[in-house]
Amino acid sequence: MTQFSVLDLVPVREGGTLEEAFDAARDLAIAAEQAGCARYWVAEHHTMEGIAGGATSVVLAHIGNATSTIRIGSGGIMLPNHTPFQIAEQFGTLAALFPGRVDLGLGRAPGAGPELQRALRKDLHRAAEMFPQDVAELRTLITGDIDLPIKATPGHGADLEMWMLGSSLFGAQLAAKLGLPYAFASHFAPDHLDGALELYRREFQPSAALSKPHVMAAMNLFIGGSEEEAEYLASSQLQAFIRLRTGMPGKLPAPIENYRASLPTPDRAMLEHISQASAIGTAEQAAQSVRAFIERTGADEIIFGGSTFDPSGRSRSIKALMAQMTRQAEQEAEPAAMH
Repeated sequence: MTQFSVLDLVPVREGGTLEEAFDAARDLAIAAEQAGCARYWVAEHHTMEGIAGGATSVVLAHIGNATSTIRIGSGGIMLPNHTPFQIAEQFGTLAALFPGRVDLGLGRAPGAGPELQRALRKDLHRAAEMFPQDVAELRTLITGDIDLPIKATPGHGADLEMWMLGSSLFGAQLAAKLGLPYAFASHFAPDHLDGALELYRREFQPSAALSKPHVMAAMNLFIGGSEEEAEYLASSQLQAFIRLRTGMPGKLPAPIENYRASLPTPDRAMLEHISQASAIGTAEQAAQSVRAFIERTGADEIIFGGSTFDPSGRSRSIKALMAQMTRQAEQEAEPAAMH
């Protein structure tokens, strides 16, 4: 049975504060846990005033303390920004604080200009080239499969799941080679989705961590009492996406009625393109979109992104989708039980 999870950018809304953003992240994680979601992941971004997940492991400690069963993890840590040793220590600490609940999702894209490179004291383009070696080193620091001259404490022997993230064929190929579960960022970069999943499954090599391919795909989720209400909820993130793509990022804006209709044709086309990995509408409509996406991808898990200006709108969307999918599964099981 497909599992469902939550991806959070920890958005900071216009007129809002960091404190409110972290409170909203906590509340969303609690709602996701209560709804039966498998995981709650936080994405690492830097120098973006509208996204508060930069210190990802610290945010995850905040989430872990507020929850008790849901897995918590990075979706993902951009490893070129760090050293493998630092991440082994950070996530080894999380694994000790929250046993059996920690995921370490890794991405390659540094997404950084020269100013951030200087601030991080890193040549991020060279670091990105070293990504496969750094992933292997990080895994060794955690598993201890190879005797290294230095041990990460915490980190060495940590009980955590390592994931490979990506939006291209590169990440799929590396995940397959290393025998890691693979998460595809189809919620904002769907172009290579089908090709990446086919490559990952075809070239997968079993590992000590994973015996067969395991795929997670990302969708945007916005549920309202009507299709129009759901579009209204989604308009904050759609505005943020357009602003990011046009070089004007900022805090999460307030929603706008009929936002798509107000856009020029190229922007509408851009949103239509990324919407192939979206579920926007009533609970029934969203569930239908999710089921179609699962049929297309064969994904073992779906992770839902989708920032809303009113944080409670996100929690309501998650709860409504989970309840609808559960109802449908029960309805499908009833005829089988009668035979």
